[in-house]
Amino acid sequence: MDRIADMFARAKGEGRPCFIAYVCAGDPDFETSLEVCRTLIENGVDLLELGAPFSDPLADGLTNQLAAQRALENGMTGDRVFELVERIRGFSKVPIVLYTYYNLIFARGEKEYVDRAARSGVDGLLTLDLPPEEAGEFVAICRERDMKNIFIIAPTTPPDRVRKIAAPASGFLYYVSREGVTGVQSELAGNLKDAVAAIRNKTSMPLVVGFGISTGEQVKQVGALADGVVVGSALVNCVKDNIGDREAILGALRKKMGELWPVSPQ
Repeated sequence: MDRIADMFARAKGEGRPCFIAYVCAGDPDFETSLEVCRTLIENGVDLLELGAPFSDPLADGLTNQLAAQRALENGMTGDRVFELVERIRGFSKVPIVLYTYYNLIFARGEKEYVDRAARSGVDGLLTLDLPPEEAGEFVAICRERDMKNIFIIAPTTPPDRVRKIAAPASGFLYYVSREGVTGVQSELAGNLKDAVAAIRNKTSMPLVVGFGISTGEQVKQVGALADGVVVGSALVNCVKDNIGDREAILGALRKKMGELWPVSPQ
């Protein structure tokens, strides 16, 4: 079973991109996080990207740093991240990718981490700080367990390096649309169309675009170019702005999803 491939095939058949939502696992607490995930799935999300809370999230802007801090302060651990995935699997088959850092994998042991992720129902791992040159053994372990490896391409990635990144990748490639860290942006990167075209010239893998996408118009523009669109900080802000009121958090998420992705819920 390849839920990620099935997702892209289904969306292509429907003539649309995939909508990918990022939230931090356990933000602001375990049970609310579970309901956040349920609400996003009920409102049309094709793939759920769960951030594994980490004490040093170097690729994340302030919004997602604070989300990780809230989760950690409220008792979120690596084991509880996997438990959250298991709970989601109780009501949904939507693909789930963990957005994580290599220290979390290394500390547990690569084989044990991938085994635990696979048993919980994770479909892929996006390891932010693991370059392909150093990922050979990890990729081999993942392939044995049919765990997808998602690698990142940045605006600063030389064209000749795209093939090197794509070679060990599986599932899809993730293009970071602008330099720097995650966070809401008022405008899309001006060179996005050319950048996507250049990547497509080097690989036929599905390509998703994220970092800074926060409005329905931006989703539409990116979706016309890529196979998938990732929205994160704009959704995490719905949690941050309503801390202490679970129903307000879920209501804000429903409203934001209606603005971002006005399609019939799955």
